[in-house]
Amino acid sequence: MPLQVHIRALRSPQRTLMENLHLQIADGNVHTLMGASGCGKSSLLAALCGTLPEPLRFEGEITLHAQRIDALSTQMRRIGILFQEDLLFAHMTVRENLLFALPKGPQAQREAAVEQMLTDVEMEAFLNANPATLSGGQRARIALARALLARPKALLLDEPFSKLDAPLRSRMRTLVFDLVRSRNIPALLVTHNAADVADAALLTQI
Repeated sequence: MPLQVHIRALRSPQRTLMENLHLQIADGNVHTLMGASGCGKSSLLAALCGTLPEPLRFEGEITLHAQRIDALSTQMRRIGILFQEDLLFAHMTVRENLLFALPKGPQAQREAAVEQMLTDVEMEAFLNANPATLSGGQRARIALARALLARPKALLLDEPFSKLDAPLRSRMRTLVFDLVRSRNIPALLVTHNAADVADAALLTQI
């Protein structure tokens, strides 16, 4: 499996948040993790991408495309994450936000990649827009585009649809899941909403 996670234990100073959990996620699949608030779901995502704050502790192994990555820096892990907050840079245009995520390379290729991604998320008319002028759903699409432009080897989704109204939530789910499949990367989704589950066979309750 491209993404394999063995969690022996995830601990805070006060208690063990989770233990003895195994996740295996194939390319193009969205595996869903559900559980009560405070059970450690977001902390697990932080452990996967290398941003787990002190004094939390992760004990286990994380393997991505046959390489152990749990000892690597956040940047070296090449894992993208999409939060419920879009975290766009307010002082940058949409184009500048997206270019910021792209690896270095010929400028013409980078500009073309930005334009293609905006087309993929149906936001091509907003290339030079100020993020402050966009709706919540539009900002969510730009945040998704930015996460994917970084060319992650895996994608983490931390309640990314929770602040969207029901019709937009449904469209964004479809968009995200379709892009995960088309780019053939493994994805792990944390959610409280059973409607967000992409595949009931790929669901872990904790």
